Amino acid sequence: MYARSWSTPAREGSVGRPSFVTDHGLWDEERLAAAERVEAALADVDYVRLVFGDPHGLARSKTLTTDAFRTVLRNGMNFSPGPFLFDTGHAVAVDFLGEHGIGVDEISGAGNFLLVPDPVTFQVLPGRGPRTAWVLGDEYLRDGTPHPLSSRAVLRRVLERYTALGLEPALGLEVEWYLTRRLDDEPGNQGNGFGLQGQAPRVAAVNAGYQFNLDAAYDTVAPITGPLGLYLQKLGLPLRSLEHESGPGQVETTFSPMSALDTADAMLLFRTVTKRYCARRGHHASFMSQPQLEAADPSGWHLNQSVVDTATGRNLFSAEGLSGGLSPSGKSYAEGLLTWARELFLLSVPTVNGYRRLAAEHALAPTRLGWSFEDRTAMLRVVGNGAGAHIENRMGEPCANPYLNIAAQLFAGLEGLQAQPTDPGPAAPAGPPQPQTVPQSLEEALDAFRAGRAARLLGAPLAACMTKLKESELRRYTAWSSEHPPVPGQVTDWEQREYFGAY
Repeated sequence: MYARSWSTPAREGSVGRPSFVTDHGLWDEERLAAAERVEAALADVDYVRLVFGDPHGLARSKTLTTDAFRTVLRNGMNFSPGPFLFDTGHAVAVDFLGEHGIGVDEISGAGNFLLVPDPVTFQVLPGRGPRTAWVLGDEYLRDGTPHPLSSRAVLRRVLERYTALGLEPALGLEVEWYLTRRLDDEPGNQGNGFGLQGQAPRVAAVNAGYQFNLDAAYDTVAPITGPLGLYLQKLGLPLRSLEHESGPGQVETTFSPMSALDTADAMLLFRTVTKRYCARRGHHASFMSQPQLEAADPSGWHLNQSVVDTATGRNLFSAEGLSGGLSPSGKSYAEGLLTWARELFLLSVPTVNGYRRLAAEHALAPTRLGWSFEDRTAMLRVVGNGAGAHIENRMGEPCANPYLNIAAQLFAGLEGLQAQPTDPGPAAPAGPPQPQTVPQSLEEALDAFRAGRAARLLGAPLAACMTKLKESELRRYTAWSSEHPPVPGQVTDWEQREYFGAY
């Protein structure tokens, strides 16, 4: 077969900036070596999906031909800032045509930023069809500085503080989500638009639920979750377990401990490929905390965390002696988490829907600002002893931005470690909730976020951007509720349309 040869004289300048990575010294030796391996592997790839996580924690991407990616790898890729400007319903929350008020000049007029692939994250996705690779990117301004609205950059900054102290966090994921069966292939576009979400996917439950960890209940999800688990392992994710929770078709997936950046990258990849894998098999996976599904029990994201002294390999949370418990360093870390909890809560529970899980009727919800040994009603649950001692923070919802949720907790814990040694008091007794509670609504969390010290973690531009995004989301929900008064205890149509498909 004969094919015409098309000339591309401007190819080098069509994406990114020539020699952008080299000119700005963006890669260390590990990434330089990884880039060479990626270039060698491209002969066996048809497409490369270049991805980053937006402020909502949703994966945004462009799918590039292999030939285009060869140039993008070291030059970066031009991206529109749209993912920084839209709220969860795709309403414009940051005024890029006027006074946006977030202190990033490039936002004016919606000018491009550059997304630079991180070559150590490059991997080929399993499966038949076009051979497609996935690679995460880091966002940069056109002058080569990290983009101030980049979530991944926030986590990197926090980790630099740990490294400077000779410390390394170790994190373990426990993620709950819902598997449902699609009833039709309707795209849900009727009535859709900017800030006007159309119909959510129409689904049916895969079982009746409410037989916790029942083996027969797992059998009803196993035709999907079994092959999915194998798929996740082919991606290199350290899958540990799959189990059926209480709700109808509610699954918990756990992973072995990873480094902090790997944990955030893994969470973004896990959620994205799980939704894609289930969709291609006539099912729908959602990480929305409480979907509008009869008898749904809210889902949570528990983040297990400890800190290791890199010189000795010692777990700082491990107490000496036979009594177990938390070491003084572990208690200081817990004190940091509690001290900052309300001000940064928005980063762990960022949606209107996520606060349904924190209602009083959910007995195992982490409503108390406290810590306790093996108590699932406290925000911080201390688990294990000796070298395995760690803190399980139970407050997050599964659709939270993984970079910001993890960064917020590591930041708060480190603030506690670096403060004068303090004791957060005795472990909270089991029983009724204590007076000091976590925020009970997105509005309450947003008020605490605005009034607090979030910019110390995020930087002023991202703190301002997050405020605008959440104000827009809350404003639209409030306007809808004024015309459709919500029924107490029931998930609204607005929430289902807003979150069930996207998350």
